[in-house]
Amino acid sequence: MTHKRSIVHMDLDTFFVSCERLLDSRLNGKPVLIGGTSDRGVVASCSYEARTFGIHSAMPMRMAKQLCPEAIVLRGNSGIYSKFSNDVTDVIKESVPLYEKTSIDEFYMDLTGMDKFFGCHKLASELRQKIIRETGLPISFGLSLNKTVSKIATGEAKPNNEIRIDSGNEKPFLAPLSVKKIPMVGNVTYKALCDLGVKQIKTVQEMPMELMHKVLGKNGLGIWRKANGIDNSPVIQYHERKSISTERTFGQDTTDVNKLKGLVIAMAENLAFQLRRGHKLTACVTFKVRYSDFQTYTQQQRIPYSAMDHDIIPVVLSLFKKLYHRRLLVRLVGVRFSHLVEGGHQVNLFEDNEMHLNLTQAMDKMRERYGDRAVMSAAGMEARTISRWNPFNGEPPPLLANRHQ
Repeated sequence: MTHKRSIVHMDLDTFFVSCERLLDSRLNGKPVLIGGTSDRGVVASCSYEARTFGIHSAMPMRMAKQLCPEAIVLRGNSGIYSKFSNDVTDVIKESVPLYEKTSIDEFYMDLTGMDKFFGCHKLASELRQKIIRETGLPISFGLSLNKTVSKIATGEAKPNNEIRIDSGNEKPFLAPLSVKKIPMVGNVTYKALCDLGVKQIKTVQEMPMELMHKVLGKNGLGIWRKANGIDNSPVIQYHERKSISTERTFGQDTTDVNKLKGLVIAMAENLAFQLRRGHKLTACVTFKVRYSDFQTYTQQQRIPYSAMDHDIIPVVLSLFKKLYHRRLLVRLVGVRFSHLVEGGHQVNLFEDNEMHLNLTQAMDKMRERYGDRAVMSAAGMEARTISRWNPFNGEPPPLLANRHQ
Protein backbone atom coordinates (compact mmCIF):
# COMPACT_ATOMS: atom_id res chain seq x y z
CA MET A 1 0.00 0.00 0.00
CA THR A 2 3.08 2.26 0.26
CA HIS A 3 2.75 3.54 -3.33
CA LYS A 4 -0.73 4.85 -2.56
CA ARG A 5 0.28 7.02 0.38
CA SER A 6 -0.12 10.80 0.14
CA ILE A 7 2.06 12.67 2.62
CA VAL A 8 2.23 16.48 2.79
CA HIS A 9 5.03 18.39 4.47
CA MET A 10 4.28 22.05 5.25
CA ASP A 11 6.83 24.55 6.52
CA LEU A 12 6.23 28.19 7.44
CA ASP A 13 8.75 30.34 5.52
CA THR A 14 11.27 32.27 7.70
CA PHE A 15 8.67 31.91 10.43
CA PHE A 16 10.04 34.23 13.13
CA VAL A 17 10.75 36.96 10.57
CA SER A 18 7.28 36.57 9.03
CA CYS A 19 5.67 36.97 12.47
CA GLU A 20 7.66 40.14 13.14
CA ARG A 21 6.65 41.55 9.74
CA LEU A 22 2.98 41.01 10.51
CA LEU A 23 3.50 43.13 13.63
CA ASP A 24 5.62 45.79 11.90
CA SER A 25 5.22 46.26 8.13
CA ARG A 26 8.31 48.51 8.08
CA LEU A 27 10.38 45.30 8.18
CA ASN A 28 9.04 44.17 4.77
CA GLY A 29 11.72 43.90 2.10
CA LYS A 30 14.56 44.57 4.55
CA PRO A 31 17.28 42.23 5.84
CA VAL A 32 16.11 41.01 9.27
CA LEU A 33 17.99 38.89 11.79
CA ILE A 34 16.39 37.31 14.85
CA GLY A 35 18.37 35.79 17.68
CA GLY A 36 20.76 36.65 20.48
CA THR A 37 21.91 40.26 20.23
CA SER A 38 25.18 39.90 22.16
CA ASP A 39 28.50 39.00 20.53
CA ARG A 40 27.91 35.41 21.58
CA GLY A 41 24.39 35.24 20.20
CA VAL A 42 23.45 33.16 17.18
CA VAL A 43 20.99 33.73 14.35
CA ALA A 44 17.73 31.88 15.03
CA SER A 45 16.03 33.05 11.82
CA CYS A 46 16.86 35.43 8.98
CA SER A 47 14.95 36.91 6.05
CA TYR A 48 15.64 35.98 2.44
CA GLU A 49 17.06 39.50 1.96
CA ALA A 50 19.66 38.70 4.65
CA ARG A 51 20.45 35.32 3.09
CA THR A 52 21.72 37.03 -0.07
CA PHE A 53 24.65 38.23 2.07
CA GLY A 54 25.53 34.61 2.98
CA ILE A 55 23.80 34.67 6.36
CA HIS A 56 22.09 31.50 7.61
CA SER A 57 20.51 30.09 10.77
CA ALA A 58 22.90 29.09 13.59
CA MET A 59 25.55 31.56 12.34
CA PRO A 60 27.18 33.66 15.09
CA MET A 61 25.37 37.00 15.26
CA ARG A 62 28.64 38.90 15.23
CA MET A 63 29.58 37.35 11.89
CA ALA A 64 26.10 38.03 10.48
CA LYS A 65 26.39 41.72 11.42
CA GLN A 66 29.76 41.90 9.67
CA LEU A 67 28.30 40.38 6.51
CA CYS A 68 25.29 42.72 6.56
CA PRO A 69 25.84 45.79 8.78
CA GLU A 70 22.51 47.32 7.72
CA ALA A 71 20.50 44.29 8.92
CA ILE A 72 17.77 44.91 11.49
CA VAL A 73 18.43 42.73 14.55
CA LEU A 74 15.56 41.65 16.82
CA ARG A 75 15.80 39.53 19.95
CA GLY A 76 12.44 37.88 19.25
CA ASN A 77 9.33 37.11 21.26
CA SER A 78 8.61 33.47 22.03
CA GLY A 79 5.04 34.12 23.15
CA ILE A 80 4.05 35.81 19.90
CA TYR A 81 5.62 33.04 17.81
CA SER A 82 3.78 30.41 19.86
CA LYS A 83 0.47 32.20 19.30
CA PHE A 84 0.95 32.34 15.52
CA SER A 85 2.05 28.70 15.50
CA ASN A 86 -1.06 27.70 17.41
CA ASP A 87 -3.22 29.67 14.95
CA VAL A 88 -1.75 27.67 12.06
CA THR A 89 -2.17 24.43 14.01
CA ASP A 90 -5.86 25.20 14.58
CA VAL A 91 -6.44 25.68 10.84
CA ILE A 92 -4.72 22.38 10.05
CA LYS A 93 -6.49 20.53 12.87
CA GLU A 94 -9.94 21.35 11.50
CA SER A 95 -9.00 20.59 7.88
CA VAL A 96 -7.18 17.23 7.77
CA PRO A 97 -7.77 13.83 9.39
CA LEU A 98 -4.19 13.19 10.58
CA TYR A 99 -1.33 15.60 11.18
CA GLU A 100 1.98 15.67 13.04
CA LYS A 101 3.54 18.86 14.39
CA THR A 102 7.29 18.32 14.46
CA SER A 103 8.32 21.85 15.47
CA ILE A 104 6.89 25.31 16.00
CA ASP A 105 6.76 25.89 12.21
CA GLU A 106 6.71 22.44 10.59
CA PHE A 107 3.93 19.92 9.97
CA TYR A 108 3.30 16.56 8.25
CA MET A 109 -0.17 15.50 7.09
CA ASP A 110 -1.32 12.07 5.94
CA LEU A 111 -3.96 12.52 3.24
CA THR A 112 -3.92 8.89 2.13
CA GLY A 113 -7.32 7.94 0.70
CA MET A 114 -8.53 11.52 0.30
CA ASP A 115 -8.20 11.27 -3.49
CA LYS A 116 -11.51 9.37 -3.51
CA PHE A 117 -13.33 12.39 -2.15
CA PHE A 118 -11.47 15.55 -3.00
CA GLY A 119 -7.97 15.18 -4.48
CA CYS A 120 -4.92 15.31 -2.24
CA HIS A 121 -3.10 18.04 -4.12
CA LYS A 122 -6.20 20.22 -4.33
CA LEU A 123 -6.88 19.73 -0.61
CA ALA A 124 -3.28 20.61 0.34
CA SER A 125 -3.25 23.62 -1.97
CA GLU A 126 -6.52 24.98 -0.60
CA LEU A 127 -5.32 24.38 2.96
CA ARG A 128 -2.15 26.36 2.21
CA GLN A 129 -4.21 29.25 0.83
CA LYS A 130 -6.48 29.10 3.88
CA ILE A 131 -3.49 29.34 6.23
CA ILE A 132 -2.12 32.32 4.30
CA ARG A 133 -5.53 33.99 4.25
CA GLU A 134 -6.36 33.47 7.93
CA THR A 135 -2.94 34.00 9.51
CA GLY A 136 -1.11 36.19 6.99
CA LEU A 137 1.93 33.88 7.14
CA PRO A 138 3.70 32.54 4.02
CA ILE A 139 3.91 28.74 3.92
CA SER A 140 5.24 26.16 1.47
CA PHE A 141 4.51 22.46 1.02
CA GLY A 142 5.70 19.33 -0.73
CA LEU A 143 3.40 16.40 -1.56
CA SER A 144 4.65 12.88 -2.28
CA LEU A 145 4.26 9.32 -1.06
CA ASN A 146 6.52 9.70 2.02
CA LYS A 147 7.94 12.11 4.58
CA THR A 148 11.48 12.35 3.21
CA VAL A 149 10.59 13.24 -0.37
CA SER A 150 7.89 15.66 0.78
CA LYS A 151 10.27 17.46 3.15
CA ILE A 152 12.92 17.84 0.45
CA ALA A 153 10.24 18.99 -2.00
CA THR A 154 9.16 21.70 0.45
CA GLY A 155 12.73 22.99 0.54
CA GLU A 156 12.72 23.20 -3.26
CA ALA A 157 9.30 24.89 -3.28
CA LYS A 158 10.34 27.77 -1.03
CA PRO A 159 9.69 30.62 -0.80
CA ASN A 160 5.89 30.53 -0.50
CA ASN A 161 5.14 27.87 -3.10
CA GLU A 162 4.19 24.21 -3.51
CA ILE A 163 5.51 21.11 -5.30
CA ARG A 164 3.90 17.73 -6.00
CA ILE A 165 6.07 14.70 -6.77
CA ASP A 166 3.98 12.06 -8.52
CA SER A 167 4.41 8.41 -7.60
CA GLY A 168 7.32 6.91 -9.55
CA ASN A 169 9.14 10.24 -9.97
CA GLU A 170 10.85 10.26 -6.56
CA LYS A 171 14.30 9.15 -7.75
CA PRO A 172 14.45 11.48 -10.79
CA PHE A 173 13.36 14.40 -8.60
CA LEU A 174 16.03 13.67 -5.96
CA ALA A 175 18.88 12.74 -8.33
CA PRO A 176 20.26 16.22 -9.25
CA LEU A 177 20.02 17.61 -5.71
CA SER A 178 22.89 17.94 -3.22
CA VAL A 179 23.25 15.11 -0.70
CA LYS A 180 23.02 17.83 1.94
CA LYS A 181 19.30 18.05 1.13
CA ILE A 182 18.76 14.61 2.69
CA PRO A 183 17.32 15.31 6.19
CA MET A 184 19.76 13.11 8.13
CA VAL A 185 22.92 14.46 6.44
CA GLY A 186 24.61 17.00 8.71
CA ASN A 187 27.91 18.82 8.24
CA VAL A 188 30.09 15.93 9.43
CA THR A 189 28.34 13.33 7.23
CA TYR A 190 28.34 15.74 4.29
CA LYS A 191 32.11 16.18 4.59
CA ALA A 192 32.57 12.40 4.77
CA LEU A 193 30.51 11.97 1.60
CA CYS A 194 32.39 14.77 -0.17
CA ASP A 195 35.67 13.06 0.73
CA LEU A 196 34.32 10.05 -1.19
CA GLY A 197 33.46 12.29 -4.14
CA VAL A 198 29.73 12.06 -3.40
CA LYS A 199 27.99 15.42 -3.78
CA GLN A 200 24.78 14.64 -5.66
CA ILE A 201 22.01 12.33 -4.51
CA LYS A 202 22.27 10.62 -7.91
CA THR A 203 25.69 9.25 -6.92
CA VAL A 204 24.25 7.70 -3.74
CA GLN A 205 21.44 6.16 -5.80
CA GLU A 206 24.02 4.47 -8.02
CA MET A 207 26.13 3.17 -5.11
CA PRO A 208 25.57 -0.34 -3.71
CA MET A 209 23.79 -0.30 -0.36
CA GLU A 210 26.60 -2.42 1.09
CA LEU A 211 29.20 0.26 0.31
CA MET A 212 27.21 2.95 2.09
CA HIS A 213 26.87 0.62 5.07
CA LYS A 214 30.61 -0.07 5.07
CA VAL A 215 31.53 3.62 4.96
CA LEU A 216 28.91 5.16 7.26
CA GLY A 217 27.50 2.17 9.16
CA LYS A 218 23.81 2.07 10.03
CA ASN A 219 23.53 5.77 9.21
CA GLY A 220 24.71 4.97 5.68
CA LEU A 221 21.84 2.55 5.14
CA GLY A 222 19.34 5.20 6.18
CA ILE A 223 20.90 7.75 3.82
CA TRP A 224 20.84 5.25 0.94
CA ARG A 225 17.13 4.53 1.47
CA LYS A 226 16.22 8.20 1.65
CA ALA A 227 18.31 8.98 -1.43
CA ASN A 228 16.28 6.35 -3.28
CA GLY A 229 13.00 7.81 -2.06
CA ILE A 230 12.32 4.97 0.38
CA ASP A 231 10.73 6.01 3.70
CA ASN A 232 7.87 4.12 5.33
CA SER A 233 7.81 6.14 8.57
CA PRO A 234 4.23 7.02 9.56
CA VAL A 235 2.71 10.39 10.40
CA ILE A 236 2.30 10.30 14.19
CA GLN A 237 -0.25 12.73 15.55
CA TYR A 238 1.00 13.08 19.11
CA HIS A 239 4.44 13.08 20.67
CA GLU A 240 4.71 12.82 24.44
CA ARG A 241 7.37 15.19 25.70
CA LYS A 242 10.00 13.19 27.61
CA SER A 243 12.24 15.98 28.88
CA ILE A 244 12.28 19.68 29.68
CA SER A 245 15.46 21.73 29.84
CA THR A 246 17.00 25.17 29.75
CA GLU A 247 20.49 26.58 29.60
CA ARG A 248 22.19 29.96 29.78
CA THR A 249 25.30 31.23 27.99
CA PHE A 250 26.87 34.15 29.82
CA GLY A 251 27.72 37.35 27.99
CA GLN A 252 31.03 37.26 29.87
CA ASP A 253 32.61 34.13 31.36
CA THR A 254 32.36 34.13 35.14
CA THR A 255 33.70 32.51 38.31
CA ASP A 256 31.16 34.25 40.56
CA VAL A 257 29.91 31.24 42.49
CA ASN A 258 27.00 33.14 44.06
CA LYS A 259 25.81 34.29 40.64
CA LEU A 260 26.11 30.74 39.28
CA LYS A 261 24.25 29.19 42.21
CA GLY A 262 21.51 31.80 42.02
CA LEU A 263 20.95 31.18 38.33
CA VAL A 264 20.97 27.39 38.78
CA ILE A 265 18.38 27.66 41.57
CA ALA A 266 16.20 29.97 39.44
CA MET A 267 16.40 27.59 36.47
CA ALA A 268 15.51 24.54 38.58
CA GLU A 269 12.72 26.42 40.35
CA ASN A 270 11.21 27.59 37.07
CA LEU A 271 11.41 24.16 35.44
CA ALA A 272 9.81 22.54 38.48
CA PHE A 273 6.93 25.02 38.21
CA GLN A 274 6.60 24.14 34.51
CA LEU A 275 6.35 20.47 35.53
CA ARG A 276 3.60 21.13 38.04
CA ARG A 277 1.69 23.35 35.64
CA GLY A 278 1.93 20.62 32.98
CA HIS A 279 0.89 17.90 35.51
CA LYS A 280 4.23 16.12 35.05
CA LEU A 281 6.79 14.46 37.30
CA THR A 282 10.49 13.88 36.67
CA ALA A 283 12.67 10.96 37.73
CA CYS A 284 16.03 12.18 36.42
CA VAL A 285 17.85 15.48 36.97
CA THR A 286 20.82 16.52 34.81
CA PHE A 287 23.22 19.44 35.26
CA LYS A 288 25.51 20.77 32.53
CA VAL A 289 28.47 23.16 32.69
CA ARG A 290 30.72 24.47 29.91
CA TYR A 291 33.97 26.24 30.69
CA SER A 292 35.67 29.02 28.72
CA ASP A 293 37.87 26.45 26.91
CA PHE A 294 34.61 24.81 25.66
CA GLN A 295 35.16 21.69 27.76
CA THR A 296 31.63 20.54 28.63
CA TYR A 297 30.59 18.25 31.48
CA THR A 298 27.22 16.78 32.38
CA GLN A 299 26.10 14.61 35.27
CA GLN A 300 22.69 13.19 36.07
CA GLN A 301 21.01 11.66 39.08
CA ARG A 302 17.89 9.53 39.34
CA ILE A 303 15.35 10.62 41.93
CA PRO A 304 11.92 9.38 43.09
CA TYR A 305 9.25 10.90 40.82
CA SER A 306 8.71 14.49 41.91
CA ALA A 307 7.93 18.04 40.74
CA MET A 308 8.61 19.76 44.07
CA ASP A 309 11.29 22.42 44.60
CA HIS A 310 12.43 20.99 47.93
CA ASP A 311 13.08 17.59 46.28
CA ILE A 312 14.72 18.84 43.09
CA ILE A 313 16.77 21.96 43.93
CA PRO A 314 19.10 20.18 46.44
CA VAL A 315 19.85 17.54 43.78
CA VAL A 316 20.67 20.21 41.18
CA LEU A 317 22.94 22.03 43.64
CA SER A 318 24.66 18.76 44.54
CA LEU A 319 25.40 18.09 40.85
CA PHE A 320 26.59 21.70 40.45
CA LYS A 321 29.00 21.23 43.36
CA LYS A 322 30.43 18.05 41.80
CA LEU A 323 31.04 19.61 38.38
CA TYR A 324 32.07 23.18 39.25
CA HIS A 325 35.82 23.77 39.57
CA ARG A 326 36.94 27.03 41.11
CA ARG A 327 39.33 29.32 39.19
CA LEU A 328 37.89 28.09 35.87
CA LEU A 329 35.76 30.57 33.96
CA VAL A 330 32.25 29.28 33.24
CA ARG A 331 30.67 29.96 29.84
CA LEU A 332 27.35 28.08 30.15
CA VAL A 333 25.18 26.25 32.65
CA GLY A 334 22.09 24.14 32.00
CA VAL A 335 19.48 22.06 33.82
CA ARG A 336 17.35 19.25 32.39
CA PHE A 337 14.56 17.08 33.82
CA SER A 338 13.87 13.83 31.97
CA HIS A 339 11.95 10.54 32.31
CA LEU A 340 8.78 12.60 32.54
CA VAL A 341 5.43 11.00 33.32
CA GLU A 342 1.90 12.29 33.85
CA GLY A 343 0.93 12.76 37.47
CA GLY A 344 0.71 14.93 40.55
CA HIS A 345 3.00 15.00 43.55
CA GLN A 346 2.73 11.98 45.84
CA VAL A 347 3.10 13.16 49.43
CA ASN A 348 6.01 11.53 51.25
CA LEU A 349 4.84 10.83 54.81
CA PHE A 350 8.38 10.94 56.22
CA GLU A 351 10.03 13.82 54.32
CA ASP A 352 7.28 16.20 53.13
CA ASN A 353 5.71 18.62 55.55
CA GLU A 354 2.58 20.72 55.37
CA MET A 355 4.55 23.96 55.23
CA HIS A 356 6.43 22.96 52.07
CA LEU A 357 3.27 21.80 50.33
CA ASN A 358 1.21 24.85 51.28
CA LEU A 359 4.04 27.22 50.34
CA THR A 360 4.46 25.64 46.91
CA GLN A 361 0.72 25.71 46.26
CA ALA A 362 0.47 29.39 47.25
CA MET A 363 3.46 30.37 45.09
CA ASP A 364 2.06 28.50 42.09
CA LYS A 365 -1.26 30.34 42.39
CA MET A 366 0.57 33.67 42.36
CA ARG A 367 2.65 32.63 39.35
CA GLU A 368 -0.42 31.52 37.42
CA ARG A 369 -2.05 34.88 38.01
CA TYR A 370 0.90 37.30 37.76
CA GLY A 371 3.61 35.40 35.85
CA ASP A 372 6.19 32.89 36.95
CA ARG A 373 8.69 35.55 38.11
CA ALA A 374 6.12 37.19 40.38
CA VAL A 375 7.40 35.17 43.33
CA MET A 376 10.68 33.27 43.65
CA SER A 377 13.41 32.13 45.99
CA ALA A 378 15.62 34.96 47.21
CA ALA A 379 18.66 33.05 45.94
CA GLY A 380 17.34 33.14 42.38
CA MET A 381 16.23 36.76 42.16
CA GLU A 382 19.14 37.85 39.95
CA ALA A 383 17.93 35.65 37.07
CA ARG A 384 15.55 38.12 35.46
CA THR A 385 14.92 36.74 31.97
CA ILE A 386 13.20 33.39 32.46
CA SER A 387 10.02 33.70 30.39
CA ARG A 388 6.42 32.72 31.13
CA TRP A 389 5.56 30.17 28.46
CA ASN A 390 4.42 26.63 29.17
CA PRO A 391 6.37 24.10 27.06
CA PHE A 392 3.72 21.43 27.65
CA ASN A 393 1.33 23.44 25.48
CA GLY A 394 3.69 23.17 22.53
CA GLU A 395 5.36 26.49 23.32
CA PRO A 396 9.11 27.24 23.35
CA PRO A 397 11.49 26.31 26.20
CA PRO A 398 11.33 28.62 29.23
CA LEU A 399 14.53 30.50 28.42
CA LEU A 400 13.90 31.35 24.75
CA ALA A 401 14.81 35.03 24.71
CA ASN A 402 12.12 37.69 24.62
CA ARG A 403 12.61 40.93 22.73
CA HIS A 404 13.54 43.89 24.88
CA GLN A 405 11.02 46.68 24.68
